[in-house]
Amino acid sequence: MKSFRDYAKQEPNAAQSGAESTANVDELTRKIAAAYNGTSNADILRNILTEAEKSKRAGTLSNEEIEAFYQNFSPMLDSSQKKKLRIVVDKLKRI
Repeated sequence: MKSFRDYAKQEPNAAQSGAESTANVDELTRKIAAAYNGTSNADILRNILTEAEKSKRAGTLSNEEIEAFYQNFSPMLDSSQKKKLRIVVDKLKRI
């Protein structure tokens, strides 16, 4: 998988409004979902965690963006997958 940044049209920054940032997260979510079409759940979660952790450590992914990703991506998942993704999201937010 490419990095989260590779899927975004533009990088979110402090100057963006909340609506612009949400629009970027929405677009990112759609692109990630399309990129993983046909991929196993374990591979998806592993890749999301790896790339998000890199971005979080680099300071290019905020807790708000992580939560927005969860809110946008979770409706595509069943309850078990949502629980697993929530664990991943909570772990990322603590980094």
